[in-house]
Amino acid sequence: MPRLITLLVATVIALGCHAQDGGELLEYQQEIGGGIGLDSYVGDAAGGFMKHPGMMGTLFWRRNLNPRMVVKVFSSFGHISGNTEGIFIPTDPQSETPEGGQPAQLIHFSRNVLDVGAQFEMNFLGYGMGASYKGLKRWSPYVTVGVGMCIGMGGGAKAAAGMCIPLGAGFRFKVCPRLNLGFEWTFNFTTCDKLDDSEATPHLVDPYGIESGLFKNKDCYTKMALTLSYDIAPKYRKCNN
Repeated sequence: MPRLITLLVATVIALGCHAQDGGELLEYQQEIGGGIGLDSYVGDAAGGFMKHPGMMGTLFWRRNLNPRMVVKVFSSFGHISGNTEGIFIPTDPQSETPEGGQPAQLIHFSRNVLDVGAQFEMNFLGYGMGASYKGLKRWSPYVTVGVGMCIGMGGGAKAAAGMCIPLGAGFRFKVCPRLNLGFEWTFNFTTCDKLDDSEATPHLVDPYGIESGLFKNKDCYTKMALTLSYDIAPKYRKCNN
């Protein structure tokens, strides 16, 4: 599978770079693309960072406001899982015993997560090709923040939805005038505490009896993705002839 993905990406890059506009480089206002990577659950049954990674895929559309500022609309679908091995989960979170109650049985969950939303990206460098007087660079790191909705589904439990706030960073490289290769990592805070719900009893919903807030004591997940996008919608230029 990794060889097939590598071959597919290389083929798309080769075809895209061959089919470029001749002559002077144009500026483009939008991008469409996608990516593949990993999802990882962060919550009561995580047991450590990236301990239970799952595959994820994403599609997105970017609107380049200028070489440094970008608005992106995205949708992604991935898989998260976890278990309570080595983690103390009490059967009764309100127990007054010194031990904090009896430990619950081993709980395991495995679910899918769908999310949609919008992000704002800020490039550290002016990103683009051509127009050297503008100081454009073929590569740039960036930071991103956004807002969206996420839905956990499957695993023998009811679907659960909530708001999500992706916060992260990435790197973009312009392979050729209209093709962009990138990597992005985001930490997604959610208002949902049922992404890790399962058929197990007790559920992993507020297992310690801690008072919850909007984002306090909720489930989170991370996303890491390698992306490829194609520039569309050339910017209008006034003809001087």
